[in-house]
Amino acid sequence: MSNLDLRADATPVPAFVSAAARFDVIEKPDLAYTPAIARETAHLYEKVKDFIPAIEWPAYAPYVHAINRLKKERNAVILAHNYQTPDIFHCVADIVGDSLQLARDATKVDAEIIVQCGVHFMAETSKLLNPEKTVLIPDAKAGCSLSESITGADVRLLKQRYPGVPVVTYVNTSAEVKAETDICCTSSNVLAVVESLESDTVLCIPDEYLAMNVARQTNKKILTWKGHCEVHERFTAAELLAYKEANPGIEIIGHPECHPDVIAVCDFAGSTSGMINYVKDKQPQKVLLVTECSMASNIQAEVEGVNFVKPCNLCPHMKRITLPKILDSLLTMTEEVLVDPAIAGRARLAVERMVNLKQ
Repeated sequence: MSNLDLRADATPVPAFVSAAARFDVIEKPDLAYTPAIARETAHLYEKVKDFIPAIEWPAYAPYVHAINRLKKERNAVILAHNYQTPDIFHCVADIVGDSLQLARDATKVDAEIIVQCGVHFMAETSKLLNPEKTVLIPDAKAGCSLSESITGADVRLLKQRYPGVPVVTYVNTSAEVKAETDICCTSSNVLAVVESLESDTVLCIPDEYLAMNVARQTNKKILTWKGHCEVHERFTAAELLAYKEANPGIEIIGHPECHPDVIAVCDFAGSTSGMINYVKDKQPQKVLLVTECSMASNIQAEVEGVNFVKPCNLCPHMKRITLPKILDSLLTMTEEVLVDPAIAGRARLAVERMVNLKQ
């Protein structure tokens, strides 16, 4: 049987071969908690002991051990977003960070396989930047309210309505949307991206609040789209003021995906990486992070003497990624992330412009 498809024009095109077929499926290992596994994972438990009770660690450790062993066997690397739970973030991830950092680091990995512990648009971005590598996501249903708020067709209509206006698109979007974009941005570099454009007017989509917040920092006219992050849009200024009243001296650090009224009552606003650096550099005695719950836990594991007050809005999409799903992904080589070649080139260009932007 030939492994080539012959199209009508008689041009041979290699048939798609799934990752499971290319790499073979590995049988699930024994997940018993043994004294050997206890010893080999003890140093990792030290990192998460404040978040995982000792009585529960025997349920986590066999997965952590198996995943770390399989990474070497598969020549795989795990990229984990800051919103992943501490067991993933501190115990199996090789590279951690916000969307921009993961996008940049994805281009530097030598591994043959990338396992994206985040949401689907992040895995697509890794695939765009590493078309020759196999990219897996442990749960293909891990989506994003921002990504789902806009389509490529929507962007094409916006470009018709505002001809000649450059389009800055948040990385929290599908490859189809990125393909219609001049340049991508993240919450950490959106201002630099906007300021890099010569136009006096910029379409900044799809996060309305991110666009409104950057509009306060630039003289350019910012056109918006009504997309919102379901985690950050739930925070209110009244809620944060109540926390301030109940916790004298607390420092509130907000994410620019929050409403401008929320950002106005924060002591500092910045991207996830900016928030992390603020806590590590300033070491506030008491702090509240206006973002996804797990990020506070992940920072707390790395700093001492900082009391975290957690209002805690969970991202249901990020929480679809679990240790059992990561293990299954490495065993079965699923779910493989693919990008339509018809849009991949244009989408990749928008992401590369962002990654290569000098700041």
